[in-house]
Amino acid sequence: MQTVTTIGLDIAKSVFQVHGVDANGQVVIRRQLKRRYILAFFQKVPPCLVGIEACASSHHWSRELQALGHTVRLMPPAYVKPYVKRHKNDATDAEAICEAVSRPNMRFVATKTPGQQSCLTLHRTPAPVHPPADLGDQCHSRPSCRVWDCRTGRTPWCRTTAAGRR
Repeated sequence: MQTVTTIGLDIAKSVFQVHGVDANGQVVIRRQLKRRYILAFFQKVPPCLVGIEACASSHHWSRELQALGHTVRLMPPAYVKPYVKRHKNDATDAEAICEAVSRPNMRFVATKTPGQQSCLTLHRTPAPVHPPADLGDQCHSRPSCRVWDCRTGRTPWCRTTAAGRR
């Protein structure tokens, strides 16, 4: 059996597509996997280069696969799109990801930590239009109040109580 050197992983909500090639570029693996079987599959595969399109959940999978010893590279979807050869579906996306990750001039996205991801949530959460009279109500209505605070480096229950009442 040929050894897999590069894998393209197209992630989705419940079914992931895996496309793996050997050092010569010959297809070794082409299969669909359900979410619950992904880690078990990658535990059996020897450490290799894994390419994933960058999105919110790709950072989680990147951390999980790096913990198993794989080298994971995230790529923006716009940089992968030119490598799709025919109709867009999960299998051709995985093949395109596998092709794109092996290119020497490809730009990659750094894997974010959980703290960095939750800090982005703070920046993307809109402030309420009409602030309530009590800041306690505001705390429970805003999801950003229960995530990691990038300014203080800790997880306060509420940003407003961590910074003091305004």
